[in-house]
Amino acid sequence: MSVLYWSHPSFRLHESAPDHPECGARLDAINDQLIAAGIEPWLMHRVAPAVTREQLERVHDVAYVDEIERVAGGCMTLQHLDRDTVIGPHSLEAARHAAGAVVAAVDAVMTSMPRRAFCAVRPPGHHATRNRAMGFCVYNNVAVGAAHALAVQGLERVAIVDFDVHHGNGTEDVFRHEPRVFMASAFEGSLWSTSDPQEPAPHNACWLDLPAGTRGRAYRARFAADLLPAIDAFAPQLLMISAGFDAHCADDISHLYLVEDDYAWITRELVALAERHCAGRLVSVLEGGYNLPALGRSVVAHLRALLE
Repeated sequence: MSVLYWSHPSFRLHESAPDHPECGARLDAINDQLIAAGIEPWLMHRVAPAVTREQLERVHDVAYVDEIERVAGGCMTLQHLDRDTVIGPHSLEAARHAAGAVVAAVDAVMTSMPRRAFCAVRPPGHHATRNRAMGFCVYNNVAVGAAHALAVQGLERVAIVDFDVHHGNGTEDVFRHEPRVFMASAFEGSLWSTSDPQEPAPHNACWLDLPAGTRGRAYRARFAADLLPAIDAFAPQLLMISAGFDAHCADDISHLYLVEDDYAWITRELVALAERHCAGRLVSVLEGGYNLPALGRSVVAHLRALLE
C-alpha cells in the first residue's frame, strides 16, 4: 500500500508573525521524521495545483474571496486578517495551493489508486468560515475538497472527521445545513471557538466536547462509543479527515494528553470505516500541531496507519 502525499513549495514561504506557532518549520519537522522513520519510499509525492475561483466559491462568499485576493494579493509586509491569522507576500499563493491540494487529492482517490492521500498543507483551514478568516486559517481546505466531491464527483455522502484539539467551527459554518456532509469532531471544549453556544448542534454532526485533562484511554473510549458508530451509520462514500495533532501531551496549546499511539489508533479505526463504506477512499488534511518534535512523530504514526 502507498499513500499519495500532496505538498507545494509555497507552503514553507507563507509567513506568520515572529514566534507564531503556525510556521514553516512545522513541515520541516514532518519531513525530518518521515526520513528518520524510513517511510518516504512508500509515499507518492504530488505537487499541489492552485484552487480555482469556482472551487472556492462553493464554500466561501464571493465578497470574501475578493477581499482575500485584494488584501493578500497586494501584501508586501505581514498583515493581520484577525488577531491570530497573519499573512505575508507568499500567503495567497500558499492558501490557493493548500485548498487545491485537497481538491486534487479528492479527484485522485476517487479515480485511481492508491485510495488514501495526505495533504501536508499550510495555512490550515478548519476555522475559516464562509466569510471570515480566523484561527490561522484563510480558506477552508477540507470544506473546499468536500464540496468538490459533491459537485464534481457526484457523491451523496461525505464524512469529515476532525480530531484537531480545537473545534472546526468553520467547517460547521459551511456545512451546517448540508445533509450530504456528516461532521464528526473530537475537541477540548474549554478552548477557543467562535461557535455560538446558544445554537444547537447541527443534525448532520456528532461532537465530542472533551474536558481538559482527557488522556488517551478515555479519549479512545468516547471516540469508539460515540463518533465511530455515528460515522458508520452515515455510511459515507468518501472519508475526509481534518488531522490536527495539537492534542498531543507535549503541545502546550491544549490540555489534552494524547500520544503517537493514540493517533495511530484513531487512524486505523477510520481506515477500517473507509474500507467498509468507501472502497478505502480517504483524504487526510493537516490542521494543527505546534510542538515540532511531537508533530513530526504524530504525523508519522498517522501515515504508518494509512499505509497498513
